[in-house]
Amino acid sequence: MNNLDDQIEPVIALDDDSVMQYLLQNPDFFIRNARSVEQMHVPHPVKGSISLVEWQLGRQRHQIAQLEEEITLLMEQASINESLFGRMIELQATLAAASSLQDMLNRLQRWARSLGLAGANVRLFSEGWRIGAPSDFTHLAVSRGAFESMRIQRLGETPHYLGGLNGPELLLLLPQAKAVGSVALSLMGEQGELGMLIFSSRDPQHYQPGMGTVLLDQLAKMLPGLLERWIERV
Repeated sequence: MNNLDDQIEPVIALDDDSVMQYLLQNPDFFIRNARSVEQMHVPHPVKGSISLVEWQLGRQRHQIAQLEEEITLLMEQASINESLFGRMIELQATLAAASSLQDMLNRLQRWARSLGLAGANVRLFSEGWRIGAPSDFTHLAVSRGAFESMRIQRLGETPHYLGGLNGPELLLLLPQAKAVGSVALSLMGEQGELGMLIFSSRDPQHYQPGMGTVLLDQLAKMLPGLLERWIERV
């Protein structure tokens, strides 16, 4: 006679993966065992335990709430983008109507201040534009070589930088500006070879890394064509 232990069938070890595989292979399990499922309870951090059905409904309500929150955020962002692009179209028309380069720069400055910013500045790489003496706009010029170390440190391979600038950087790019807390800087040109558009704010937290740059990108693409009305490219 065999030992009693030998007659006992080995117990099949169950783990999460085994249970999951069984349920996937038997999709009608909950239908066949509906009454038992209704009696099942799962742990709950507040109520102690709740029925499996109630737990599932709770998960669905949570997922719906998350989706509603995401939709609300998307609608708010769309509204903001619509407002910004409306302002950009308005700005483009305003700049195109300028009677001189100084008039255009003044219009750009007023537009920036209407948004609550400290100002807007255009700096052009001297290697890409004919703005040397006797031009009236030599103050717009900055050497691309002098800017290169800052470009590597602040922008890397991207065409935009949002954040603060230190003393030497401000002296190079915005020597006349006062109380600059943060800036949004965008390179102009296919390879960033033409210069830069700089919006400044007195608030150090106004421009921060990670913020959207779609509007900045569009403005940086638009300006060179307008500048060519008064300044010759090299």
